[in-house]
Amino acid sequence: MRDSVPPPNSSDVPSLVLSPAAGSPDSDPAPSAPSESPTDIHRSTRVKAPPSHLTDYHCYFTLATLHEPHTYRETRADGSVERYKARLVARGFTQEYGIDYEETFAPIARLTSVRSLLAVAAVRHWPLFQMDVKNVFLNGDLLEEVYMQPPPSYPDSQNQVCRLRRAVYDLKQAPRAWFVKFSFVVAQQGFTPSSYDSALFIRHTSTGITLILLYVDDMIITSDDTAGIRDLQKFLSQHFEMKDLGTLSYFLGLEVTSSSDGYYLSQAKYASNLLSKAGLTDSKTVSTPLELNVKLNPTDVSSCLLLAPLIMLQFFVFFGTSKGTLFHGLHFSAQSSLELRAYADADWAGDPTDRRSTTGYCFLLGSSLISWRSKKQSVVARSSTEAEYRALADATSELLWLRWLLTDMGAPQTTSTPIHIAHNNVFHERTKHIEIDCHFIRHHLQQSALHLLSVSSEDQLADVFTKSHPPRRLRDLVSKLKMTSSSLPCV
Repeated sequence: MRDSVPPPNSSDVPSLVLSPAAGSPDSDPAPSAPSESPTDIHRSTRVKAPPSHLTDYHCYFTLATLHEPHTYRETRADGSVERYKARLVARGFTQEYGIDYEETFAPIARLTSVRSLLAVAAVRHWPLFQMDVKNVFLNGDLLEEVYMQPPPSYPDSQNQVCRLRRAVYDLKQAPRAWFVKFSFVVAQQGFTPSSYDSALFIRHTSTGITLILLYVDDMIITSDDTAGIRDLQKFLSQHFEMKDLGTLSYFLGLEVTSSSDGYYLSQAKYASNLLSKAGLTDSKTVSTPLELNVKLNPTDVSSCLLLAPLIMLQFFVFFGTSKGTLFHGLHFSAQSSLELRAYADADWAGDPTDRRSTTGYCFLLGSSLISWRSKKQSVVARSSTEAEYRALADATSELLWLRWLLTDMGAPQTTSTPIHIAHNNVFHERTKHIEIDCHFIRHHLQQSALHLLSVSSEDQLADVFTKSHPPRRLRDLVSKLKMTSSSLPCV
């Protein structure tokens, strides 16, 4: 236990004033002080005399400016400010493990899970709804003994402290406390978390299946039971202060557009913001993100002064590509199947600096791209076959997880999943350093979780994740991955 010190005086509590960013056009007027007291915090605290063992805790009331993180303001899909937020926060950096907090981990939905859910919903013709929890971290119940200095709005708060019954923002355990509370509440409605993504909650009833995908305070709800969705929304509103956002349109920076042929997923707003911040809104576009056969080598840099421009050049090329594909996105077709298939490849010894290979794989649910990876391998492969084995082992791991996840989403994979590889070599263990990968792949081949298909280089979709390509080849691969320009308006 730390040495006890008196709480700071109210005059020591800093306060920041919210004001529009200097020079920002069309800035919405912002209040210079909160228009009303932070009543939401009253539910989370109990004012009492400080106990003898109280250590140094205090809180401060902060108002954000436009220069501060977006968590302090809510924006619409078109980037305009919907409202400004002021938060009462704790000095979480003063907490000590084992004294006023223990476990802090809280699951959040994986983006692969989001894409998988959209792909399944498109084929099943399920509606997608979105809800938001107001002041989400104020809902979590605290198990630890945590104190704060009362905010100035509390009457007669001198020589008093707040014993927190619920979490507040910036407490280390706040995200976990919220997730535990949400899990407990939805369990009363028969929801159980998926074993393969803890942020996915599932309920099976006689009328159908209902799914909730949670990312902190945002959630997607879908089901083949429309009445069940309405009942769930009403139930959640009885336990939390909810905001019904209607049909899914904007989630984690992803813009979702629905049509009679499924859903279209893009990030036009996110890419536009990047271009604006980089000052490249009026820049020229490029046809590929990387020139063909470019080999970057640190020994070619004659001076450290050249390093910064080279790094910036990489971003300029990326932004140029982004500008040219601003409205490109993924199409999750309602006419697709729910059969999982994969492509795996490796670019052997492609990095001239350390001769490590690059793994690339992608997974499609029917025609919908739901998962992909492009990553340099952690060890040097001594042959192209070894590099391909390692890529295949990584793809197999992702395949197993996706098969289980899709089963939880109501799209079980009843047959083995094909993985398309460039060469269907005979498996052997002549080299010990790839023996584990060989045994891992062999085991799941024998279990019929997957089967291998040889594919020509022309049709190897994972090739786009391993190296650069000329413009025509790149366009062909991107088209086969169903990444197209939206015919619907995206903002």
